[in-house]
Amino acid sequence: MIRFRTKSGCMKSLKHVIPYISPLFILLFLSCNPKPAESVDIEKGLKDYYKDNFLIGAAIFPGLFDNPVSAELIKSHFSTITPENEMKWGSLHPVLDQYRFERADKIADFAQANRIKLIGHALVWHSQLGRGVFTKEGSNDQVDKETLLNRIKDHIFTVAGRYKGKVHGWDVVNEALNEDGSMRESGFYKIAGDEFIEKAFEYAHLADPDAELYYNDYNLVIPEKRAGAIRIVKKLKEKGLRIDAVGVQGHWDMKFPELIEIENTISQFSELGVKVMFTELDVSVLPSPWNTPSADIGIRHERNDEMNPYKEGLPESISDELAKRYRDIFIIFNKHKDKISRVTFWGLHDGISWKNNFPIPGRADYPLLFDREMKPKKAYFSIVDLRSGEKE
Repeated sequence: MIRFRTKSGCMKSLKHVIPYISPLFILLFLSCNPKPAESVDIEKGLKDYYKDNFLIGAAIFPGLFDNPVSAELIKSHFSTITPENEMKWGSLHPVLDQYRFERADKIADFAQANRIKLIGHALVWHSQLGRGVFTKEGSNDQVDKETLLNRIKDHIFTVAGRYKGKVHGWDVVNEALNEDGSMRESGFYKIAGDEFIEKAFEYAHLADPDAELYYNDYNLVIPEKRAGAIRIVKKLKEKGLRIDAVGVQGHWDMKFPELIEIENTISQFSELGVKVMFTELDVSVLPSPWNTPSADIGIRHERNDEMNPYKEGLPESISDELAKRYRDIFIIFNKHKDKISRVTFWGLHDGISWKNNFPIPGRADYPLLFDREMKPKKAYFSIVDLRSGEKE
């Protein structure tokens, strides 16, 4: 038997049930449910509850479209989708003279067919690059600045040009900062200085003048790193370049960040005249091997049973804590809905979250709103209730 919990754990109504339930099940449920039929709302998804506040998104990959349950989950609950990997440089442009668009095209086609806004991620990023971006063809010698900028231009014009009119907005530059707010010593920065950021935004706007353009990074809730992103935004605006929003990656946990720093982040970026987006939201319930969480995929820690306490499933008490954490975060988001344009969860359900393997491979984490069976969790109901009027 399929069970769907409300926030109290009881089978009280179908108000929040996701729309992939069979009609037969609905009829059987209504026949024994004491609530009147007019209280049932099986059409609403997360995006519908938040349609007056901000866009709601999820990071996805093409294989999800082949499963009717996950495909319906995407269509029912999310107004935007972000390719988790398929539009990164290394996926689209693995070597200098080769592009491959099949997987990205499949995502773009799905978005268009279902009237879902597509977010391009990401045009320029130091990680997951194609081979030979920083070296001369046929050698290991480093290219000069002009050559690198031409390669960036070719990549952006080819990729953003292909999806012109299909992409709502681009993460133009991703993770260009160190934790102290200084510029990351990436190959892009070592060869072209911070001019590579300006040129990337310039090229992206030329390639698709109607697309929104974003700077995206993690740990921007930390004041020092946030100050670095503020400098980037100010410099782009001083140059007369388009930047519509800052993407604040929300790879958080049960304690980090403090809620006041989320508010400070929203306020300080908004004061620059850009929108704020929470672009990669997931909330880990697991202990952290470091004091401040990171999203640097180059970092790995050894397996440790103490760091993997919920191998057999998430205890009810921790599920309750996660629901409260999400509720507290979304109370702030709703408070500042005039400054926030989008909230995107980094993954569709717990079973495919990258947090199961980062920074310690093989752990069982539970950071999203839908469980491994793609059913809504208490965390889902905790944020829907904020918009449904059931609990204010």
